[in-house]
Amino acid sequence: MTPADLVVTRWGTRFNGRVFAHSIGRAGFVDGADKREGDGATPRGMHRIVGMLYRADRIARPSTWARAIGPRDLWSDDTSDPNYNRQVRAPHPFGHEKLCRADPLYDLILLTDWNWPNPVPGRGSAIFVHQWRRPGFATAGCIAFSRLDLLWIAKRIKLHSRLVVIG
Repeated sequence: MTPADLVVTRWGTRFNGRVFAHSIGRAGFVDGADKREGDGATPRGMHRIVGMLYRADRIARPSTWARAIGPRDLWSDDTSDPNYNRQVRAPHPFGHEKLCRADPLYDLILLTDWNWPNPVPGRGSAIFVHQWRRPGFATAGCIAFSRLDLLWIAKRIKLHSRLVVIG
C-alpha cells in the first residue's frame, strides 16, 4: 500500500499521511464475496475510485474530474432494473436513491467500483464515500467522513486511486 491509497480499517482511514475518523455500514465489514443488496455491510477488498459527484448549488467543484449532479440524478438500487448499480435520471420506473438529497450527505460523493461496471444483481449497489450524519452514525454500507475531512480527501485523491477496505 502507498500513502495515496485510501485505507479503511476498524480504527480509521489512512490517506496521504493522515488518519481520519469514519463511519461504515451498520452491519460492519463483510468479505466482498458475501456482500448482498440491503445487508448494511461495507465490503472488504481492493476497490477503485471511479468518479466524483458534487452538488454545484452547495459546494465548489472539488476537483477537475468531479461532475455536478442535479435534481433528476438518481442511483438505481433495484435488482430487477437493467441499469442496476448505475447512475440514472428521473423519471425512472425502478427503485432508486436520489443523489440530490435535502440533507448534505451526498453533497460530495466518491464513486467506487464495487459491483461495477458490470453489476451482478443482488451483490450490492451504491457503495459510496460520502459525508456522515454525525461521528459513529452507521451508513447503509458506504464509508462516510466529516464534511471537512471528505473535502480535504476529495481535493487530493486521484481518479482510479485505490480504496483498500481491510476492516
